Formats: sequence, structure tokens, C-alpha cells
Amino acid sequence: MKQTLTIPRIDKIRSAARHIVRDLGFMQKGLAGTELSPSAVHTIIELGYGTVTNASDLGALLHLEKSSVSRLVQKLKKEDLIQIGPDPNDKRSRVLSLTKDGKNLLGEVEGFARRQLRSALDVLSATDITQIETGLILFAKSLSADSQRASDVGPEVEVQQGYRSGVIASVAQLHASFYSENYGFGAVFERKVATEMSEFMGRIENPVNTTFSAYVGDDLLGSVSLDGEDLGEGASHLRWFIVSPKAQGMGIGRLLISKATAFVDQNDSDRTHLWTFKGLDAARHLYEKHGFTLARETPGKQWGTEVIEQEFVRQRRA
Repeated sequence: MKQTLTIPRIDKIRSAARHIVRDLGFMQKGLAGTELSPSAVHTIIELGYGTVTNASDLGALLHLEKSSVSRLVQKLKKEDLIQIGPDPNDKRSRVLSLTKDGKNLLGEVEGFARRQLRSALDVLSATDITQIETGLILFAKSLSADSQRASDVGPEVEVQQGYRSGVIASVAQLHASFYSENYGFGAVFERKVATEMSEFMGRIENPVNTTFSAYVGDDLLGSVSLDGEDLGEGASHLRWFIVSPKAQGMGIGRLLISKATAFVDQNDSDRTHLWTFKGLDAARHLYEKHGFTLARETPGKQWGTEVIEQEFVRQRRA
């Protein structure tokens, strides 16, 4: 029987996960006893295991942008840890593999990780170890399935970047309908969305500004915008995130937020802010999954109806 996941229970699991990440050293340079960044160490491991063999697959596996993968690969090549060669099955592609030094480093990383885990598990009973093993395997499978759902939005869905004729009206209409029906927002909110988005589209050509919109044909399924100007230098503002009710469960929201956070990271914004209100739990889950944390909350009426307004902030990921 499926159990109910309450907020306190979810937060308890998240706290344990953060503890694991901190204590295993995943937050700083020097992972697994090396002088490398976490992404570089993971690259050595995945190439050594044969999980990936090219830069494109490596980027998808580690959730890195193309430019970040390119810099990472060149750095490891310069340090003689990986080599780049032709793909015998596709002359247009290049294959990544470990050098002798890379293989030696992989052995050191594996040894360090095994000793670290053995030290932690030695104080536990055989039953406890079995529970941890089973739980972590199930959790990893669940995360993998969630990532697959996020990318599996169907070939008919097209995500367009930038302005498209009708996008202002469509985004305003989705906001007005959803928030009127579910939260009682009225004309003040609808005018605010339409007016401010119209002003923003006059600045859309600035490289720090963009909009991602998901369509099936001419039907808007969801949209999100990044405003890199209105909060000042170094900050980006995530605005007008909305998914059509008929597109719920299709992974549209995950796809749009993933593209939004990748955009701000690639454009070197130090941080990204967004304002929402308490009670939008599905959206909050997406925000937190993509690195946003709650900065503050206070009662407010900026949308025409008093709610507990919340500000979330996400720091740039290298």
C-alpha cells in the first residue's frame, strides 16, 4: 500500500540526504581524496566504468551544459587523465577514455571511497547494512525514473526560446484562469501579469533575458521567463512560470525549470530569485529540486489578494 508522504517526513529524508552529501565530501573540491572537482571525479569514474564514452552522453549524465563539459574534458585531457580518439562506428564522433594515469587515479578513488564507506558501515549490524543497501538502491531507481519522466514529454512537444506571437496573451490567460479558479485572484493579478510581461518582451533581445515556452502546435502548455535586468547586476529573476492544467504530469514543468536554471548558469548570473506564495506545493518541489531555497516569507498583497508571499533564491552552479 502506498504510504502518505507528509512534509515533515519528506524534510526528514532531505535532511538525511544532505548529511550524506556533506559527510562524503560532495560539496567541495577534493572529492575522494583527489585535487579534482566533483564533476571531474565523476567523469573519471563513469569513463572507467564505461557508463559513457562521449562528451554528449557525459553532459546528459552529469546534468552539465555543453560548454561546461567541453571545459571539463579539455582540463582532464591537459592533465593526461583522459584521451580523445575517433569513434570506429561514427567518424563524426569522438570517444573519451582514460589514460594510464586516469586508470591509476580511478583505482585510488575507488579505494578511498570503499574505505570511507566501510568505516561508516562497520559500526552497524548486518540487518542495518542490508536496509541501507536496499533503501539506497530503491531511492536511486526512483530518482532515475523521475529524471526520465522529466525528459519524456513526447516528441510532439516543442520548446521555443524567446518571443513568439501570442505568447503574452497565452501566458496571461493561463495565469488568470488558474489563479482565479484556485485562489480567487482577479483583475489586479491579470493586469499585473499582462502589463509586466509586455514590458519585459520589449527587452527580450538582451542576452540576459529569455523566455522558454512549450507548445503542441499553437497550443501553449507552459512557459517560464528569466529577467536578468530588473533585480540589478549579477541577479536573475525567474518570472511567470505556469503549466497548463491539461499538461499536468507530462513533465513540462520540470523541463522548463531545467532549461531556465541551465540558462542562468550559462550566463553567469550569481543568483536567481523568484517570488511565489505559500501553498503551491508542486511548484515548490520543482524549485527546490533545481536548487532554490526559501529565503523569506511574509504576508502580502502584491497580486491583489492577501497571501503568504515567499521568496526563493538559487545560487549559480559552476
